[in-house]
Amino acid sequence: MAITVLIPTTLRSFTNHRSELELEGSTAGEVIRSLADEYPETKKALFDENGSLRQFINVFVNGENIKVLQGNDTPVKTGDEIMLIPAIAGGAPTASVLGDTKGEKLTNEEILRYSRHLLLQEVGIKGQKKLKAAKVLIVGMGGLGAPLAQYLAAAGVGKLGLIDFDEVDETNLQRQVIHGTRDIGRPKVASAKDSIKQINPLVKVETYNYMLTAENALDIISEYDVVADASDNYQCRYLVNDACVLLGKPDVFGAMYQFEGQASVYYAKEGPCYRCMYPSPPPAGLVPSCATGGVMGALPGIIGTIQANEVIKLIVGGGEALVGRLLNFDAWKMRFRELKIHKDPNCPICGEHPTITKLEEYDYADFCGINKQEEEEAPVEAIEAKELKRRLDEGEKITIIDVREPHERAITKFPDAKVIPIGQLERRQNELDPTVDTVFVCKEGKRSILAVNTLREAGYKGRMFNLKDGINSWAREVDPTMPQY
Repeated sequence: MAITVLIPTTLRSFTNHRSELELEGSTAGEVIRSLADEYPETKKALFDENGSLRQFINVFVNGENIKVLQGNDTPVKTGDEIMLIPAIAGGAPTASVLGDTKGEKLTNEEILRYSRHLLLQEVGIKGQKKLKAAKVLIVGMGGLGAPLAQYLAAAGVGKLGLIDFDEVDETNLQRQVIHGTRDIGRPKVASAKDSIKQINPLVKVETYNYMLTAENALDIISEYDVVADASDNYQCRYLVNDACVLLGKPDVFGAMYQFEGQASVYYAKEGPCYRCMYPSPPPAGLVPSCATGGVMGALPGIIGTIQANEVIKLIVGGGEALVGRLLNFDAWKMRFRELKIHKDPNCPICGEHPTITKLEEYDYADFCGINKQEEEEAPVEAIEAKELKRRLDEGEKITIIDVREPHERAITKFPDAKVIPIGQLERRQNELDPTVDTVFVCKEGKRSILAVNTLREAGYKGRMFNLKDGINSWAREVDPTMPQY
């Protein structure tokens, strides 16, 4: 029987970029195995070394997680829809996180500024006072943090905390609309604060120009009523989630990649937390970042404003928050799907017998595979752009493999490179000569490291290098006519 399988963007490079497949099987597990059989490159992404489905991937049958059905044995029939939801990332009316506080009195200036809110029965004077009294922390001032900060400031949230240790660069401006060209090189929190003050000078802004860590997270987050997670890495997402669970705060979550976005509210007091949905992250390097895979400029605006909407509802109270629900959005097809998520009684932080009780004693880098990745990457030999140029000029025989996708090569081509996308390396390794040094190139030198490790695991014995800092380094140091991206 034919079952429709919806493939997320992060896995489409393994399915010839197909977003929907018709596969056979009588159970969810059989269908997923059929997927792996038809597209062998998906096996490493879907299954661990023991052949079990990886914990960072959730499988939904007709919008319901198979974890609360019959697992892999969940029966399926013709016309059913299976959706894979990897980490990239109805409800009852929700009470305000501020409780019954009346908040400060609104001035005449505020009444005029927020009049369109006051005309809404669901918000009104009472709700606007709560917004004025509220304190919201935004973790990350990039693509998602930009619209979050702008709309929460415009809505009249009394205090916004902004935490980010990065600086504005030119590639940010395609989507991080809170920053401008004149802000290139400035700390993102400083640029965002200036923009917020232009939007609404009545909002208090606290900036933290450093990384959120296990040592400072509880102290910072304890000062706020709601946390909006606009981060871009798994280590920070698990840290934000755990701190929010321990402090009883709601975590308004957003994530995006290429054309897909996710939003939810992880609030352990009322429903599941992030760990209930994703017990563990993907192996380090398996899921590319936006810097590597790209992102549609308008997508963070959509997801970020959804997050802002959820924050406002949590403060005002009365709306149906995304607690226990994951909103999945495909911008390319303009399609929203709502998926149910459930509290896991075995969750290590919000379950019946929690094992995570102190952030300082938990190694988030190790949990997210960062330490392991660094250990694995250490033996990979790197070659700098100028050294590669010297060896080529001297006539040395070197095989150069470009592992980028076709649309990236349309931006700029690397001279004399053989094209093998990273998802095809293992089965095409016979095209390489192990007696000749091979240099792998990508945009910034991260996928090339993954390429080397992939071939090593597959048994390839030739000497391999990654071009340090990727094609962009070649453009900077060797060929200034080549564009950087």
